[in-house]
Amino acid sequence: MATGVRINEDEVFELAEMFRLMSDPTRLKIILACLDQPVSVGATAEMLSISPSLVSHHLRLLRAARLLTADRRGRQVFYMVGDPHIRSMLTDMVDHVAEGGAEGAETEIIEGG
Repeated sequence: MATGVRINEDEVFELAEMFRLMSDPTRLKIILACLDQPVSVGATAEMLSISPSLVSHHLRLLRAARLLTADRRGRQVFYMVGDPHIRSMLTDMVDHVAEGGAEGAETEIIEGG
C-alpha cells in the first residue's frame, strides 16, 4: 500500500511559499534568531548587521506566512517562532546540517588526498 502525505493544491502552494521564504539567507537568519526567545526589530537588525527597515520588511513577509508571531509590549514588537511545528522542523534541520558538516569535511580530505 502506498503511503504519503495528502494535502490539497492550496496547501501545496502554501507549503512551497513557506520554503521559498525560508530559502532567503537573511530571512532564515531572522527566523533562527527568533527560535529561542522573542526578539525586537532593533535587536534583530543589530544581531544581523542589517537595517531595521530591511528587518521589518522581512518580518512582514514571515508573519504573513505564519512563520513568526508578534507580541506588542508597549511601543516595541517582539517576534518569535510561535508554532511548535516550525520550531521543531527548523531545530531538526539545524541539527541535521551540524551532523553532516563533519562528514562533508572528511569526504573532502579523502578525495583531496
